[in-house]
Amino acid sequence: MKKSLIILFSFLFLGNSFSQIESSNTTSSQEMNQSIVPIKTENVIFESEGIKLVGTIYSPEYPYAAVVIVHGSDRVPRMAKFAQLLAQKGILVLTYDKRGVGESGGVYAGPEVGTNNISIENLNLLAKDASAAVNVIHKKEKNLPIGLVGASQAGWIIPITATNNPLVEFMVLFSSPTITTLEQLRFQFYTNGRTDFWENHTEEDAREHIKNDPDRYQFKATDPKDTLKELSIPGLWLFGEKDIQIPVKMCIEHLNTLKLQNKPFEYVLFPSLDHNTNKAEPIDISVNWIKQKSLNIKNRKVRELKVE
Repeated sequence: MKKSLIILFSFLFLGNSFSQIESSNTTSSQEMNQSIVPIKTENVIFESEGIKLVGTIYSPEYPYAAVVIVHGSDRVPRMAKFAQLLAQKGILVLTYDKRGVGESGGVYAGPEVGTNNISIENLNLLAKDASAAVNVIHKKEKNLPIGLVGASQAGWIIPITATNNPLVEFMVLFSSPTITTLEQLRFQFYTNGRTDFWENHTEEDAREHIKNDPDRYQFKATDPKDTLKELSIPGLWLFGEKDIQIPVKMCIEHLNTLKLQNKPFEYVLFPSLDHNTNKAEPIDISVNWIKQKSLNIKNRKVRELKVE
C-alpha cells in the first residue's frame, strides 16, 4: 500500500461513503468496541422548515468538540456506528434520520424515487436541516466548537449550511466535490461505474469530457466554490485518488486556488483509495484535525475575551 500523500494547504447518483460504515468494520470501529469510554445517548426531535426530524446525540463525558453528521445522497437514517466511533474519540455527535427517511418527516428526494436530489432547491433544503441540527447542539453545549462532518453529496450541502449559520466553526468533508453539480454528473456518466477507469483514461481525458460533454439534464447548477469563497472557517477534505464519482485532482486544484485566497482549507490524498474513504486512517486523521482546530478555536475565543 502506498503511503498516503498529506498536503496541508489546506446528484443524482453520488453515493454516501459514510453509510457503509454502518455495515462494515474498520480498524477504528474495532478499537471503539474494545474501549470502555462511557457514551450517553439522547434521542431528540427538532423542527426544520415545518417538519420534524428525529435523531440521537452521542455524548462522551468530556467532549472537546461537537459535530453534526451531514448525509450523502442515499436514503440514510441516523448513523449510529459512525457517531459512536467519533464519540469514543471525545467528540459530541448529533446524527439524524434524513428528511423523509426513518422517523423523520418530510419527503426524501433521490434517483430511486425519480426526483433530482441535487437541485438547488433540495440542496438548500437539506442545508437548512443540517443548520437546524447545529442549533440543537448549540443549545445543549454552548461552549463547544461546532463543526459539520459529511461525505460525498455533503460537499455541496455543508458549505451552504456553514455560510448561513455562524455557529459552524469547522468542516470535514470525505470524498466531497468542489466542482458543480452538472460537472459531477458529466464525470460520473463518463466513468460509468468502471473501477478500471483510471487505468484506461488520463486526467486530460477526464477534464476534456467534463468541459465539453452535453448535459443530459437541464437544471441550474450549484457551485460549492461560490459559498466556499465566503467562508473563513477551517476545512479538511479527504480524497481517494481512484475515485470515479468525483474528479479528485480537479477538486484539489480548486482547493489550492482557494488557499491562495487565504482560505484555511486543507486536504489529504490517499493514493490507494476510491470514493469510499471511511477507512481507519482517514477517520483518525480527521479526528486529530478536529482536536487541533477545536483547541485553536477555544484559544482564539479566550484571547478575544481578554481583549474585551
